[in-house]
Amino acid sequence: MNVVIRRGEVTAAANMADRAGFDDFVVARSGALLRTAYLLTRDRHLAEDLVQTALAKAWFARKRIKGDPEPYVRRIMVNEFATGRRRKWSGEHPTAELPDRHRPPDEPHTDLWHALANLPRRQRAVIVLRFFDDLTEAETAAVLGISVGTVKSQSSKALAKLRVDPLLEVN
Repeated sequence: MNVVIRRGEVTAAANMADRAGFDDFVVARSGALLRTAYLLTRDRHLAEDLVQTALAKAWFARKRIKGDPEPYVRRIMVNEFATGRRRKWSGEHPTAELPDRHRPPDEPHTDLWHALANLPRRQRAVIVLRFFDDLTEAETAAVLGISVGTVKSQSSKALAKLRVDPLLEVN
């Protein structure tokens, strides 16, 4: 089976209903999906869980997916993230010393990172999809299941908050 990757899309010669087509999609696009999930969750492990959950749901729906499955998988990821249904582990144990915290090499600049974290989940999802994943307004609307006008308004509100965020002040 031939898989062609162009501008972040995967088109498979075979139908996504077959296992090989889905496997090819996962191999070709899991890195980009993980990057999006990481920008949403700010945690590598949560991002991996989010991608795994989305791919598992897409696996069971693969016979219904027509064309490129990536928008479908991204929508699952964003919906899972935005609804906050992710179960949080509560088995934390306080210690006298904080463990060393290293910054993953692909983590954005810390100030921008914290400013993004201050945005509401839906606004953060719009910003990540529009400006980090470089999706158009129409593509972002399709992934989120909202109108293009809502993408524009949420993007505008998020950018306005980021412009006045003290973490991003230029000295």
